[in-house]
Amino acid sequence: MRVVCTIGFTKKTLERFVTLLTAAGVATVVDVRLRNTSQLAGWSKYPDLPFLLKHGFGIGYEHHSELAPTAELLDRYKKDHDWARYEIDFKQLLEDRGPTAECQQLLGSGTICLLCTEATADRCHRRLVAEYIQELDTTVEIRHL
Repeated sequence: MRVVCTIGFTKKTLERFVTLLTAAGVATVVDVRLRNTSQLAGWSKYPDLPFLLKHGFGIGYEHHSELAPTAELLDRYKKDHDWARYEIDFKQLLEDRGPTAECQQLLGSGTICLLCTEATADRCHRRLVAEYIQELDTTVEIRHL
């Protein structure tokens, strides 16, 4: 069985973040954030996070902006907090983009972990991306860290 984990860095110390990744056997962190360079992200911003994961813990890092929302979609959600609308629109965005090949390639990388900002996956697009991948391969097990 293939495993796709998800994790958010908010409300996690670096120690907790890395402990969760290593305990889950994550081979590659797949950053699905639209903006991965924000100074507000502290230790989780690019290029610090890829360096830390690779050289400190032997975990790979890839940024896949095709799995991130558009700026317009994200900004609208931050204003109206209408999750039901956001979920419908983000799923349509994934369908329109059709990142099937990219997702299938990621599944060949061992256990992956989709990274985003939100502390929990319930109202985060990383859950929707994980579910999209699971629709492509029904043997995929999703684990929210």
